[in-house]
Amino acid sequence: MTDEKTLRQLFPGLEEGLYEELMEHGNIKQVPAGETMLAIGQPIRSTLLVLDGVIKLYQEDGEGSEFFIYDIQPGQACAVSMVCAFQHEKSQVMAKALTDVTALTIPLEYMDKWLAKYKTWHYFVIKTYRARYEELLKTINEIAFKNMDERLEFYIKNQVKKFGNTVKLTHQEIATDLNSSREVISRLMKKMEKNGWIIISRNSFEWIKE
Repeated sequence: MTDEKTLRQLFPGLEEGLYEELMEHGNIKQVPAGETMLAIGQPIRSTLLVLDGVIKLYQEDGEGSEFFIYDIQPGQACAVSMVCAFQHEKSQVMAKALTDVTALTIPLEYMDKWLAKYKTWHYFVIKTYRARYEELLKTINEIAFKNMDERLEFYIKNQVKKFGNTVKLTHQEIATDLNSSREVISRLMKKMEKNGWIIISRNSFEWIKE
């Protein structure tokens, strides 16, 4: 159960009345790691604030191949659900719980109301859109202008920032996120290990580069 103190710590600077309404109208949702939280074509009836855990957003083609977009972490909101909920649209992306996730879901009916009633909610929504747009630009930049070893280094450093020096990801999961093959990722990670950057273990790796 999330209390108002935790909500204030994760989402500082909101108006007093908004915290009260978030606690009154929001619903706590517990999602186990690996569960799909949002599917392509799914109607959006609420937005969510992440309280604990990490959510992965990605695209999926007709053959089941995934393309990583960005992650949503504690203290952040799902911009996709905000946009779709606001305009009564269906999702065009997939969302999966990368770890066990605790989220506060907010029914659609309060989006318009709070945008008009609370300036801090209006600013928070704009900030969320901007942050996710910047994340998307970073992803596009990695794909368009960098080779795979540079993309892998960037990706690994981001995972270390999120999960600490030991990251539980298989080579296949990394390859999927980078739209590459397991063989290519394994070869590049072995090169990184040889250079003293990481230590590879079964289904995980440890970052040791200073």
